[in-house]
Amino acid sequence: MRNEAAVTAITAKRLTLALCAAGVLGGAVGALAVNHNNVAAETAAAAPAPAVASAPAPSVAAAAPAATVTLPDFTRIAAQNGKAVVNIQVIGSTKTASRGNVPQLDPRHPFYEFFRQFQDPRGSGRGAPVFGAGSGFIVSPDGVILTNAHVVQGADEVTVKLHDRREFRAKVVGADPRTDVAVLKIDAKNLPVAPIGNSNKLAAGEWVLAIGSPYGLESTVTAGVVSATGRNLQDGQVPFIQTDVAVNPGNSGGPLFNTRGEVVGINSQIYSQTGGYQGLSFSIPIDVAVKIKDQIMTTGKVQHAKLGVAVQEVGQEFADSFRLDTPGGALISSVERGGPAERAGLKSGDVIRGINGQPILSSGDLSSRVSLSKPGERVALDVWRDGKLVRIDATLGDASEKAKRGMPEELASNAGDSSSAKLGLALRPLEPIERRQSGIASGLVIEDAQGAAAIAGVQPGDVLVSVNGRAVNSLDQVRDVVAKANKSVALLIQRGSDRIFIPVRIG
Repeated sequence: MRNEAAVTAITAKRLTLALCAAGVLGGAVGALAVNHNNVAAETAAAAPAPAVASAPAPSVAAAAPAATVTLPDFTRIAAQNGKAVVNIQVIGSTKTASRGNVPQLDPRHPFYEFFRQFQDPRGSGRGAPVFGAGSGFIVSPDGVILTNAHVVQGADEVTVKLHDRREFRAKVVGADPRTDVAVLKIDAKNLPVAPIGNSNKLAAGEWVLAIGSPYGLESTVTAGVVSATGRNLQDGQVPFIQTDVAVNPGNSGGPLFNTRGEVVGINSQIYSQTGGYQGLSFSIPIDVAVKIKDQIMTTGKVQHAKLGVAVQEVGQEFADSFRLDTPGGALISSVERGGPAERAGLKSGDVIRGINGQPILSSGDLSSRVSLSKPGERVALDVWRDGKLVRIDATLGDASEKAKRGMPEELASNAGDSSSAKLGLALRPLEPIERRQSGIASGLVIEDAQGAAAIAGVQPGDVLVSVNGRAVNSLDQVRDVVAKANKSVALLIQRGSDRIFIPVRIG
């Protein structure tokens, strides 16, 4: 009897381990603990009873049951809305090397055959075919398709393959490289359409599903969760949705669905050091894509607005320098001469903390919201200046207009115990000829940078334009501003044609 009980207990334990390994049982730790106690109880029951009864052990059943998690079922989305996902094949061309790069030898020359292999047999300067692939999805039953601009960039021929394996030659109606959105059109009717959702309602941790053609494998379904929203990459034109959905080359342009089967994004980019998926993928919010699509379908082109400023992130050191309670906002490092920002009265050293009542937490927030606005639109900016918040209204310009050369003059000096040596800088005033050649109205030439300034990235040859947003023309002005600073100062540096703020820790 004892052996039979032990065998039964061991068999049950092995079965539990197998089921947990196969993912059938939830809460593996709890299940193993319960079965371990059962095995101990059965073994004790098989042993001779002691003369004195012991107190009963606490009941395991009294413990609170483990919470269960229900995973989403994506089969309905894959079966129904997956029919609106298309595969895109692209043929383009690239120029080949000219025959002039290869020696022109007589056919009887001994090296003629050697050099002939490097010549283009079709002649010089002709295009060599280039093939590409991507994904897309149908947004109108008459054949309007959304995809990425980079999928069809440089395309001479675009072919769309539907879920039912029909193929159509597609026309590129328009593409916007800034947001990486393109609109295609095929000559077809009564096509299945992917329902459009609201990407503004997405939250971190929400389940999402991608359908596309990675590496040409059509109708591939991958799933994951939203890792973050409002991610600003590169120039901050798009507030990307970050997910851990497996996305690979060929998924570009395909839809990202929520659990209701609605498209909330267009899969666009991955973070990778190998070219393959490494756990980070980024999608264009569908509200951004629809806005671009509507402009393309209506006018054939896309217009983006601009404020006419160069901005930087506001970290803790900048927050200390500008007396902000918390880091955040977009720090203006330079203002385009004659641009919308200068006309509105914005200056270098201003920190934009909000636009139209919406908070600006990073410089990318400002860039994306301005870029997705229309030229001529009027915006209300919450600006941190000289230790207080002020409201400034600005009328946005057209981003397609080229910025005027040169930079505006800096703020007039408004200086209020440290010297420039505390920063590690050797400074001298600008010579008149340097002012004329550089177009810099005020500043000090940095002849040497050591200590804290050198660590922060200041270089000899830079021009120190302002400290903590106040223009400096003399060593005394630098001393006055630095003496009032606490932990760090923000140096506005002109390096070549660029202006950047550099935080220098002095505390």
